[in-house]
Amino acid sequence: MPPPPPPRGDGLVRLSSLGHPADSCDLPLSPDGPVPAAPAWAVRPYAVLRALARAGFGSGGTDLHLQGSLTAAAGLATAEPADCAVALAVADVHTRADEEPDRERLARLLARALPDGDDALRRAALFARPGEALLTTPGGRRYVPFDPAASQERLVLLAVRGDPGERAAELARAVACARRAGALSAWPPGRRPGRSVLVLLPAARLTAVRAAVAEEFRGRGRPVPRFLNIAVAGAARREE
Repeated sequence: MPPPPPPRGDGLVRLSSLGHPADSCDLPLSPDGPVPAAPAWAVRPYAVLRALARAGFGSGGTDLHLQGSLTAAAGLATAEPADCAVALAVADVHTRADEEPDRERLARLLARALPDGDDALRRAALFARPGEALLTTPGGRRYVPFDPAASQERLVLLAVRGDPGERAAELARAVACARRAGALSAWPPGRRPGRSVLVLLPAARLTAVRAAVAEEFRGRGRPVPRFLNIAVAGAARREE
């Protein structure tokens, strides 16, 4: 395997995305001062790269290519996990090979750089553990056992489709229908209102819940909601 190329030293950020092939850009990496004009999709990763540069990671410049397989139709927030992925990737490149990036430091860095973001979601991406739920509090975080598979339960994401102005009402109807069919509980996957909820239900009731929700929506001539299986997984990490 050839050695990796040396870090950039020309003070430029080169941003590209598989989802925006016509909107690649080269921007000056100025840690402070006015933000240069950039395509809408690149504004957030550029803000992360500026914050990283201020902290000493990649201050000479960075080539960053983003690719995500989770679309907005899935009903899950992708911005904060992407922020964490960018921060971990760049910090990893500029951290000694025998060390791991300091995730606590990165969490604080992201909170300052993007104060309007969902900090609980960022911390889930950075500190999650398989088989446990992460509870964030003003004083820190703690873990409690949460392993649906071990208790013959399933965790799924229920996402409604259709007119954005009707999503809140349609989501409430879908949740009510799922509960009548045997779902145990439902809660939003983040602090922002959206098109989806996480639903916990007995594994034996999954087919019945899906069928009941589909029948209710078809009966009203509405698009049938999506159901996605959710794994209680660990934190963001490098895939070798």
